[in-house]
Amino acid sequence: MDEHRVALVTGGTRGIGAAIIEALAGDGVRVAAGYSSNREAADDMASRLAAKGHAVSLHQGNVGRPEDCERVVGEVLGEHDHIDYLINNAGITVDKTVRNMTVEDWHAVLRVNLSGAFYMTKAVLEHMIGRDFGRIVNISSVIGETGSIGQANYAASKSGLFGLTKSLALETARKGITVNCVAPGFIDTEMVAAVPKEALERVLANIPMRRLGRPEEIAHAVRFLLHDDSAYITGSVISINGGMEM
Repeated sequence: MDEHRVALVTGGTRGIGAAIIEALAGDGVRVAAGYSSNREAADDMASRLAAKGHAVSLHQGNVGRPEDCERVVGEVLGEHDHIDYLINNAGITVDKTVRNMTVEDWHAVLRVNLSGAFYMTKAVLEHMIGRDFGRIVNISSVIGETGSIGQANYAASKSGLFGLTKSLALETARKGITVNCVAPGFIDTEMVAAVPKEALERVLANIPMRRLGRPEEIAHAVRFLLHDDSAYITGSVISINGGMEM
C-alpha cells in the first residue's frame, strides 16, 4: 500500500483491531488507533509496534459520543493531515436475554456498536468527499446474520451495520469512496476467551473447520478491501466464519 496513506482504526488496541493495525503498519500505512479507556493496552500495542519499527498515534474517545468522534478525527487530521481509511471496529457486549435486558443495556450496545460507526463516519465523511477518496470498512459479526440467545442487542447492532454499509455505499459510489463490511465468526480474542468452556465447545461443534478464527485472518480481509486493486468492491459483506453458514 501507499506509505502516505493514513488509517483510523477504532477499538484498535486489542484483538481484531490490534491485528488490523499491525497488518496496516506492516504495509507502511500510518495508523491512528482509537481506544475508549484502557490506556495500558493502548501503550502496550504501541510498544509492540515500535519494537518492529512502526509508529502509531493513540487517540482516546468514546465512539458512542458524537463529540468525541469529531474531536478524535480532528486530532488525527492535525497529526497526519488526512485520513484515507476508516475501520469501524469498536464494539461491546452486554449479554442478557430480552426478558432480563434493561433499556439501558439495549441502548449501551447500540450506542457503541452501531451509532458509533455512524458518528465516526459522519465525522470523517466530508473530508473524504473533499479528497475524492476514501475506504470505510465496518466490522460486523456472524451474530448479526444468525442471532444468538442472550445477545439481541449485540445481534441488532451488528445486523444494523449491514444496512448502514449498503446505504452509505450507494450514497458515495460516485465520490471515490468505497464502503464494505467484514463479518467475523468466532475469533480467538479476549472476548471469546471469556466464553465458558462448555459453551465454546458447542460453538466449535457448529463450525465446519472445527477451530476459532485468528485475528490476523480478519486483518487480511480488511487489507484486501482497502487496497487500490479493490476499488470496484463496495456495499459488500465478507463473511469469515469457518463455514458456519453453509
